[in-house]
Amino acid sequence: MLLSFRVENHKSIRDEQQVLLTPVYDDATPEEADWEALTVTGIFGANASGKSNVLDALGLMQETVRWSMRDNEPGGGVRREPFALSNEAAEEPSVFVVDLMLSGVRHTYGFAVDDDRVVEEWLYSYPRRRKRVVFERDEESFTFGESVSVKLRRAEDLTGPNVLFLTVAARASNEEVEQVYQWFSENLVFADERTSDRPQWLRKNWITEEDVRLLSDMLASADTGIRRLELQEGYGGTEADVSRSGSIATTRKREVRGRAAAFREVSVQNALFPTESNLLFHHLEASEGAGFDWKQESLGTRAFVMMAYEAQRVLKTGGVLVVDEIDTSLHPYLSARIISLFRDEEQNPHGAQLLFTSHDAALLGRIRGEEALKRDHIWFVDKDRQGRSTIYPLSDFKPRGDDNRTRRYLTGRYGAVPDVDDELFQEALRRRALPEPEDTIE
Repeated sequence: MLLSFRVENHKSIRDEQQVLLTPVYDDATPEEADWEALTVTGIFGANASGKSNVLDALGLMQETVRWSMRDNEPGGGVRREPFALSNEAAEEPSVFVVDLMLSGVRHTYGFAVDDDRVVEEWLYSYPRRRKRVVFERDEESFTFGESVSVKLRRAEDLTGPNVLFLTVAARASNEEVEQVYQWFSENLVFADERTSDRPQWLRKNWITEEDVRLLSDMLASADTGIRRLELQEGYGGTEADVSRSGSIATTRKREVRGRAAAFREVSVQNALFPTESNLLFHHLEASEGAGFDWKQESLGTRAFVMMAYEAQRVLKTGGVLVVDEIDTSLHPYLSARIISLFRDEEQNPHGAQLLFTSHDAALLGRIRGEEALKRDHIWFVDKDRQGRSTIYPLSDFKPRGDDNRTRRYLTGRYGAVPDVDDELFQEALRRRALPEPEDTIE
């Protein structure tokens, strides 16, 4: 589980900022589950306040861990985006740090990079709550803990100045670092961008019959008017057919009515090669004929299906689902339904986490009589006049459990709301309404 994330000198984040995913109040602590950290964290703020930059920093950290060996050519530097509104920031390193709980043991991993190289990198573990150094790096100088294997130490010779040691050591199958690397590569999941195009998991045939059944149930329970989903699998014919024409020779349809349909195997010599799949949406008022195609369905329904699929995928095994602007094209009730999956001890047996941004104030209060978020789940981002983003929790304001958080937020009690100049706004509208001057001929 993710316990905290720290970032410094990235986009609008100038000074070190930290998001803590550990509880302050008892009402966010589960009764039965052994979650080590909060399973929901929502970050709220005005447009352009820097909410997305917090998630972007975590995404850049993931990409650097996974691909620094592949992408960072010798002498090619390191990709980063330091704070742009200060000349000094360009000369200073960008810093990224995560605290993780993996198999009951806390780990801290972080690195600092400038445009040319890895300035610092470190990994600590805390077995029996005592700090154990796995490795520390100061530019090209490495220090290892006493119990570290010889194999891990040898990875130093393969690590270039602009490549992370963690990446090199994990690719060499070193057990001391594999769990941390796997968290970045397998357990940190960023939601697909919600567009009119079919999502990647549908285009690449990752979706299963069980997934479709669960999505059908969720759509029905959310009062969307959709009775069932149908998985339409595209097949491109035999290998020769595909290479010759590149067209789809045939399609097979599988309907989902509460349980998975049987899948018929085909012989290798007659195998049909999969192309992009599709989902059909059958509405209550629709006939038994063809359902609505993915692109024919409403944007809100597509957004809910994408979110629900990604949430269920993470809930199955545990991990962190990161969603930028969870409220995009979604009614607050549907957003709250997604959030509730991660708060439910029965639905979330592995302690999966949801980290999202939003500017939907409705999520701060009660929706259909229930709190969408507990006090510990809420963070804010505000930007000062120098363009620097600051992250802070609701708990800084010592809120009571019965506070009307939606009203307090909208009236500016917590900050993180847009400071609109009404006079300038009205002047802009007035100028827009004025007729264009007519050309005159002298």
